[in-house]
Amino acid sequence: MEQKLKQDLRIGPNIRKYRLQSHLTQEQVTAKMQLMGLNISRSIYSQIEGGTYNIRISELVAMREIFNINYESFFEGITLNPKDIQ
Repeated sequence: MEQKLKQDLRIGPNIRKYRLQSHLTQEQVTAKMQLMGLNISRSIYSQIEGGTYNIRISELVAMREIFNINYESFFEGITLNPKDIQ
């Protein structure tokens, strides 16, 4: 069974920031992920950055490798407010 993470707190903007810092387009990132064996389209990737798609752990692992960052970077600047908890 494939596990997904619910984006109840948005990490999409951080993902977009690291993609841009890596000078990659969404198409280039999805192509790299596909070469790593992940079935992902540019449309799905766009939804990840927009926070409307529950990201798979395997996708997060792939992006960490592609962007050459640590996992903490995905959560940089995100704080928990009681109103965020559903």
